[in-house]
Amino acid sequence: MQKHISSLQNPLIKQLLLLQEKSRERKKSGLFVVEGEREISLAVKAGYELLSLIYCNEIYSENVLMHLTGQPIDRIEVPIEIYRKIAYRESTEGIIAIAKSKSHNLESLFFKSENPLILIAEAPEKPGNIGALLRTADAANLDAVIIANPKTDLYNPNVIRSSVGCLFTNQVATGSTQDIISFLKEKNIAIYGAALEASINYTTIDYKQACAIVVGTESTGLSDEWTQNTTQNVIIPMDGEIDSMNVSVAAAILIFEAKRQRRNN
Repeated sequence: MQKHISSLQNPLIKQLLLLQEKSRERKKSGLFVVEGEREISLAVKAGYELLSLIYCNEIYSENVLMHLTGQPIDRIEVPIEIYRKIAYRESTEGIIAIAKSKSHNLESLFFKSENPLILIAEAPEKPGNIGALLRTADAANLDAVIIANPKTDLYNPNVIRSSVGCLFTNQVATGSTQDIISFLKEKNIAIYGAALEASINYTTIDYKQACAIVVGTESTGLSDEWTQNTTQNVIIPMDGEIDSMNVSVAAAILIFEAKRQRRNN
């Protein structure tokens, strides 16, 4: 159905702005906002249901809309002055979607292989770090990403933006540290935690078995609950003055060492 909205006071526009700004609104309604052609395309490919597309015909062609979604959907045209008010990005593409969120519980994870490679991030707070972790996971084609004790809503617009849509290309689950540890042990998945305590060089580990690589925050590292339940803690040797690096960089180093070993297996 084709519609036209020309007022910021329209209920749909008000809802869209709330969904962008308030995690509580996203959780209560089960909806979230996706902005940009690539991100919307990836969401559709991942099976997300879109409820409506809001677009500015001065920026984005109406003729492309049906090809983008491949499904009948409400199409709402807005003038450019309205679109600039609702667009989250400064360099916008002229199209925004409202979509239904999915469940991200541990039970929803499905592993195609007998030796999955999983990334676990404990309590990441910065959306930019979560986005970078998701991009790394996509680049490595990991079997899953699990966020332990999440501090940030996965559907925060900054997570979607910084992940360039990789929230939709990865299997992502969330849960408490305790539940995740139980989940991994039940499935006989080895746990390798990036930590300073009782750790060995990360290159000496055999990552070819089913395993999870666990990273903590840059400020506090992994909690004791993780470090005391790992199969082995690992460390990335550093030659500079500081003893930590960005969490997404550390995760990438560990993940691609695991991928190297698996390729050479």
